[in-house]
Parts: sequence; structure tokens; C-alpha cells
Amino acid sequence: MKQDTYQNPLIERYGTGQMKSLFSEYEKVLTMRKIWFHLAEAQKEAGLEIGCDQIREMELHLENIDFAKIELYEKQTHHDVMANILAFGDVAPHAKPIIHLGATSTDVTDNADLFLYKQAIEVLKKKMITLLDQLASFSLRYKNLPSLGFTHLQPAQLTTVGKRSSLWLNDLVKDFERLVDCQEGLALKGLKGATGSQASYLHLFNGDKEKVRIMEASFSAKLGFNSVEPIASQTYSRKVDYDLLCVLSGIAQSAYKFSNDLRILQHMREIEEPFDDSQVGSSAMPYKRNPMRSERISSLARYVITLPVNAAMTASTQWLERTLDDSANRRIVIPHAFLAVDAILNIYMNITKNMTVYPKMIHKRLMEELPFLATENILMEAVKRGGDRQVLHERLRGLTHKAAKEIKEEGLPNRLRESLSEDSSFSFVAEPSFTGFDPDSHVGLCADQVETFIRETVAPLIESYASYKNQFSLFEK
Repeated sequence: MKQDTYQNPLIERYGTGQMKSLFSEYEKVLTMRKIWFHLAEAQKEAGLEIGCDQIREMELHLENIDFAKIELYEKQTHHDVMANILAFGDVAPHAKPIIHLGATSTDVTDNADLFLYKQAIEVLKKKMITLLDQLASFSLRYKNLPSLGFTHLQPAQLTTVGKRSSLWLNDLVKDFERLVDCQEGLALKGLKGATGSQASYLHLFNGDKEKVRIMEASFSAKLGFNSVEPIASQTYSRKVDYDLLCVLSGIAQSAYKFSNDLRILQHMREIEEPFDDSQVGSSAMPYKRNPMRSERISSLARYVITLPVNAAMTASTQWLERTLDDSANRRIVIPHAFLAVDAILNIYMNITKNMTVYPKMIHKRLMEELPFLATENILMEAVKRGGDRQVLHERLRGLTHKAAKEIKEEGLPNRLRESLSEDSSFSFVAEPSFTGFDPDSHVGLCADQVETFIRETVAPLIESYASYKNQFSLFEK
């Protein structure tokens, strides 16, 4: 079908069903109506004269939404909340006089946003638990497989494939804990009125402060929140948005780190992301197996990582009790952050569920470098056998530089091992008892670290959220 208007790729191409539904116009309007409904309930419970039939009428028509009428009212009023009030009043005419009673627009929109953010975090938590479970299984499976380590992207001491993946896992554990803290720390803005003074509500209850408190506490509980902001202006503090986006940015940062690592490893043909039978890597080069999934994570993550700066600007420029220059910005930035992180997690899960490891390629690469890495232990052993450390160090320096030169300038294989065995000071490297060229002797406590980390940190976390695993389809649209 021809598309003759711009389609946002984050929504049309990358976003997934549940998150797109949460931030849909339908869900937004429905949530606003729920807030008006629960506001009326809480006001009645606190003693305001509101009829049960009025509340019942509102409840019956929560989902009776006429978007064309809302659009028409907004064109007339130039006010989206007022347009929704009028449209809701049309389908609940008996309740119309008490809809939005005492409230200001952000008593509706801010509370609606926070309600939706809390649900969106829940979606991400479920996906992260599945991701943690997959990465933990991968790390345990490969905890003993030696692999060449890299610092500064230069060959370094050995690690294991499972130890490296446990680093990705550790980042995500920290992100998950911050996400949980963020969700649990979310408080409703509450019912604060036009400047946060609650004057309109106090007037409704004839100056009875306790009834205002009861109304707000009841309203909060009905929306599933344990607390409300103790103090606010017309809006809740936009620093809440900044904190939220920092948490989402953190997840994106961890995913970006993983995707970059995997792209490097795929370049070295050691670990590869999934590649479908019918997948095309390049329109020009038929042999290509480009890491498009990892590249997509990197691309989306880069976008999310930039967003906290936007929220910081918004938080810092809210004049006095409020200014409306946050509105259009927040409508775009926060839902898009959730949509992008949701897409990132879907791709991350898809990769980790089906990553291919090539042990022979990993072994080949580490054995090419292992003679260089073994020289420190060789030096220590030669000293133990009576040698002079400084003299031996100089001889090793000459042999290693010669071998490196042959590799880089002449394209020869690494002959350092043979050169060492031919030198009288290091001939012991050829003895059967010498284990310096055994990769397993160079991985230290990698396997123990992986086992301990997963047993003591990851497994209890996953177990406490066991019901969250596998509640969705990968690449669900």
C-alpha cells in the first residue's frame, strides 16, 4: 500500500504491540476517563454529594470513545483536556456536571502519564528477566571455554566466553535493579489543583483539610499507587522524567556495549548473531553475513542514550509553578524512549537465544597469541631455575620482538614457541610437564567467578520474578 505521509519508523518498523498499545491515543483517553471516574469515586467517599448513578454512568461509558468528536471539540477549544471532558460528558450526560470537578488539566494528564509509565516499566521488567535468564544460561554453558581477552582492543590475558558474557549480564542486573527502584519510587502527582495549593478541593470540602487528604489517598489507591507526591506545583517535578530517562538510557548503554562486543566478535568469526536461511546480508555481496541485529541495537541505543539531556533541559526550564513548553516535548520523548528500549530488548533476547559460538575459531586465535601471553610465566619459571631476571627479560624481549616482526612484516605464523624451545635458557618449554601453553592454565578464576555470580546474585533475582519469563513472542508486532 502506498504511504504518502511520513511514517515514524520507531512506531511502524521497530515498536512492538504491547508498548505501542500502551502509548496509543485510545489508551491515553481511556486512562484519562478512569482518572475522572476514580476522582469522582474518591470525592464521594470523602463526603462530596455525588450520586451513585453518576459514577455508574461514567463507569459504563469509559470505553465509549468517539475520537472524531474529540477532534472536533479540540478544534473548537484548542484544549485537548477540555475536548475530552466534553466528549465524555456527551456519553455520560447525567455525570457531566461533576466530571473534572475541582481538577486542573495536569491532575488528569500527569497522573495518566505516571499510570502508563508504571505499566510500561512492567513490560520492560518481564523482558529483562527473560534476557537475564538467557544470558545466565549462556554464561554457565561457556564458563570454561578459554578465549583471548582484549584490553584497548589488543590481545591481553585469557578470559572465557562465559566470563565475558557474564559482564554483559552484570550490567543488565544493575539496570534491572534501577528499573525496579524507579517503578517502586513512582508516586502519583495526586490532586493538587492549578498551582499545587489544593485550594479548589479545599473549597469543595468547605475547608475540611482531612477530607482533602482522604480524597487524595483514596484516589491514589484506586490507581494502584502507594503514595502521592507530598508537594507539587501544577505538575509533578519534571526531574521524575529525567530520572526515568536515565534508567532507560542505562539499559540502552548496556545493550550498546553488548552489541558492539558482538560485532567485534562476529568480525573475528568467534561468536555470531542469528542469521536466517533466507536472510540477505548484502544486495551486492552474496557471501556477506552482516550483524544487522546488533547494529540495530546500537542504532536505537544511541538515540535513547541522548534523551536524558532533553529531559534535563525540560526540568530546568519549568518557570515558577509551570510552563507549557514541556508538553509537546514530553509527548514525543518519553513514549519514544520506552518504545526504543522495548525494541532493543526484543532484539537482544532474539540474539542471545540463538547466538552461535565457534570454539575452534576461538581456540585458533588464542593459540596464535598464547606464546606471547605465556612469557611472563616463562620468565618466572626460568628465574626459579636459577636464571637472572634482568638478563632473561632482555632475551625474551628480543625473541618476542623478532616473532612479532615475522608475523606482521612477513605474514609468517607465530614461531615464538619454537624459538623459546631452541634457547638454552627457555628450553624447558618443550618439556611435557610444562603447562604454560595450556589455555586452561591462563584463565584464572573465570569459571568460579561466573558460577558464584550467577548462584548468589542472578539466580535469586530471576527466581523472585519467575512468573515473568517467556510471556511474549520475540519480535512480536
